[in-house]
Amino acid sequence: MRAELHYTVCQDSAIRKGGCDVTHTHISIGKVKRDISDLVNRVAYGGERIILTSRGKPKAAIVSMEDYHRLEEETATARLTKWEAWVARSDALAADILARRGGEPIDVEALLAAVRADRDKRDAQILGS
Repeated sequence: MRAELHYTVCQDSAIRKGGCDVTHTHISIGKVKRDISDLVNRVAYGGERIILTSRGKPKAAIVSMEDYHRLEEETATARLTKWEAWVARSDALAADILARRGGEPIDVEALLAAVRADRDKRDAQILGS
């Protein structure tokens, strides 16, 4: 069975408007291989975005370097935003814990020592020491 791919071409302006009038052209893998240079040039110089599909389902996209860099920047910005939100929640939780303890910080060393003592006691019981 010979797999077929088709690609969908969307003009950048149509995508910005929130939609895309798409035309589907079915292309065999051999033709995609043969025409890859043309497809890449259409993306790089013609402002097109090409969605490669297999069995009717989108599998990959060919986008310009400008689009790629914009996507990378948006991804990095989203990660930074999530990290900053996590830090803010963590700081708020630490402040809440400190307030509930009347301003007395947690003695981490004492807490670790207690956990280790419990572990050692449990290990001794299991091993019969």
